Amino acid sequence: MQLYAHTGDLAESQDIVQEAFCRALERWSQVSRYDEPVAWVRRVAWNLATSRWRRLRVASAFARRHRDEPVAGPGPERVAMVRALARLPEQQRRVVVLHYLADLTVPSIATELGVPEGTVKSWLHRARAALASQLELATEGGTHV
Repeated sequence: MQLYAHTGDLAESQDIVQEAFCRALERWSQVSRYDEPVAWVRRVAWNLATSRWRRLRVASAFARRHRDEPVAGPGPERVAMVRALARLPEQQRRVVVLHYLADLTVPSIATELGVPEGTVKSWLHRARAALASQLELATEGGTHV
């Protein structure tokens, strides 16, 4: 209850107390010889709560100082691309992402996925054709995929 009153967050205070008891268990051969082992656990819990509060305060101050302009949402082209990628079969989507976003070579992708290079090339070819078709339809129809 003491830490709950201090932190104002029941779950956080429970986590802190649990961490304090875990630390006591790790050092039990030493802590058990203290006159009041419970006082040691209480002190550790308070120290953990104070450290948490300081970390949150520093993080909050950092966020306030480094707050940038709001980031605009994705443009229509990106939305169309994401929708088109979502329609691809999983293997094709995966090789497209690995090749174009992760910048992996075909041999690297083949090794990572445990398939022949020809399979990766085939999946890439099919994925490109499907994406081109879907994105072309989206621009012709004036709607997004």
